[in-house]
Amino acid sequence: MTQQLSLYEPKISEVMKNVNKVMVGKEEVTLLSMVALLAKGHVLLEDVPGVGKTMLVRAIAKSLDCEFKRIQFTPDLLPSDVTGVSIYNPKEMAFEFRPGPILGNVVLADEINRTSPKTQSALLEGMEESSITVEGSPVPLKEPFFVMATQNPIEYEGTYPLPEAQLDRFLLKLNMGYPTAQEEREMLSRTSGDHPLTKIRDVMTKDELLDIQNSVKEVYVDDTIRHYIVDVVAATRDHDSVYLGVSPRGSISLMRAAKAYAFIQDRDYVIPDDIKYLAPFVMPHRIILTSEAKFEGYTAEGITQEILEHISIPVQRNRHE
Repeated sequence: MTQQLSLYEPKISEVMKNVNKVMVGKEEVTLLSMVALLAKGHVLLEDVPGVGKTMLVRAIAKSLDCEFKRIQFTPDLLPSDVTGVSIYNPKEMAFEFRPGPILGNVVLADEINRTSPKTQSALLEGMEESSITVEGSPVPLKEPFFVMATQNPIEYEGTYPLPEAQLDRFLLKLNMGYPTAQEEREMLSRTSGDHPLTKIRDVMTKDELLDIQNSVKEVYVDDTIRHYIVDVVAATRDHDSVYLGVSPRGSISLMRAAKAYAFIQDRDYVIPDDIKYLAPFVMPHRIILTSEAKFEGYTAEGITQEILEHISIPVQRNRHE
């Protein structure tokens, strides 16, 4: 495992370096996107238009020697536009399946909340099942398969907010945020000539990515860490301001994310601080507040932080004992 860490660390660093050439001041978002990629999870980017959500995904895709597909969600998009459709070929006298954009390795689902729930579900089925249903038959998806979906806040007109059960299928939910004045000046400088995106070359092959994803599964998680995850998640279900807490899928997601984060940090084991760092990105979109809590101004992010502050961090045993 230690040999695998030293072998792949430069590759991971190169991907993040590539992305940070395009994105100014978004190092943490880049890091967390890599966490999701290596954990075989998916990312939901929510923010106002124009802050670089699509550019981030394109930079990651260009850094990987994988098939990139983009789905631009619109109100009139049909499920078959996502999954593909069978078309009759008179020359062969048979139906031929024309694959949709979901059958790529890195898929950008742009403005996912601009389309109807029926079309959203076509993508979300693939995210959960690693296969799609076309005319009643399952079609397996390619590996690796990584979705980064973008959405504008639901306050904007013409949006269809994702149901809670579908939000649960995203490993992480991230916000980009506006750049600082200094970062925005740097952006203007970088884009005064050719866009930095045009200079990015792939630095990681498909096979290397699959090897890293398999190596991440071997990262050690002590029983004390598992108990800590369960305690944190269970606290969301017992909180007075929470109508529906984090699901068991959320517990698994937090552990998977922690393994990937530890791997990126050159460790073959998870520590409690990994859980504490990642929980604010894994848990809030899985929490539904009561009506009273919303009225009183509580947020899922605030409750997550409150829980993390009140649950004691376990003392981890040495893994070699």
